[in-house]
Amino acid sequence: MLQKPDQDERPPEFVEALAKGLSILECFGADNAEMTLSEIARRVGLSPAAARRSLITLKALGFVGQTEKRFHLRPKVMSLGSAFYFSARVDEVLQPELRNFVSTFGDASSVATLVGQKVLYIAHYSEQRARRPSAVVGARYPAQATSLGQVILAGLPEDRLEAFLQNMEPVALTQRTIVDKDELREVIANVRAQHYAVTVDQLDYGITALSVPIRGRDGQTVAALNTSGYSGAMTADRLVEERLLPLRQAAARIAQTFQRYPVLERIIDHD
Repeated sequence: MLQKPDQDERPPEFVEALAKGLSILECFGADNAEMTLSEIARRVGLSPAAARRSLITLKALGFVGQTEKRFHLRPKVMSLGSAFYFSARVDEVLQPELRNFVSTFGDASSVATLVGQKVLYIAHYSEQRARRPSAVVGARYPAQATSLGQVILAGLPEDRLEAFLQNMEPVALTQRTIVDKDELREVIANVRAQHYAVTVDQLDYGITALSVPIRGRDGQTVAALNTSGYSGAMTADRLVEERLLPLRQAAARIAQTFQRYPVLERIIDHD
């Protein structure tokens, strides 16, 4: 869900109507592909009248459709995501690195950034056939439950990490998901020391993942790159032993493109 800045953090030019419209677009998903006006209003925290005005506008613009009393997204919404995809040069810069890595090691590889409390996948390539949460571009998962998120959190300044921890929702996706804030602090400290993160069965059973930071020109973490495999066939130690060095090399190559395309760094940076 769209995270609005607190009232005292909003700039004078903040457009509340635009924020409401974006919140409505974000509230649709696989489990709620169609919703009534009252359902939408409840999910985004708006009055029915305010939600109705936004829906009428979005419908007139072609982003939302309506069948009887239920609303759904229209394909035009994809144009918003494709604008990011092309401006971030995902197909030109990120996707080749992921394909090359997966062609060497198999399994899957992704690039993600931090949006609020979740990691947002901005590039992904996979040869996996096993059941697992969808890591398609645009997918979002709790940051603390993923190696991608733990790497990005480790790169945050202390005040921003504390802000994340204060707002963290302790949802146990599996029995191994970190839900204790003190435990997460310890994990983040270890990730900072070793400059990589490994998770086993934290996002879902059967997923072992290794992530490293993608650093900007100033050396700060702007995103994360991972490789993942099936827990039954790949241990955490083996993943680190076989893939850590080439994963770091791939992240370094991505970072080098920031010299040629400075805007790419600004686009994918979680700030």
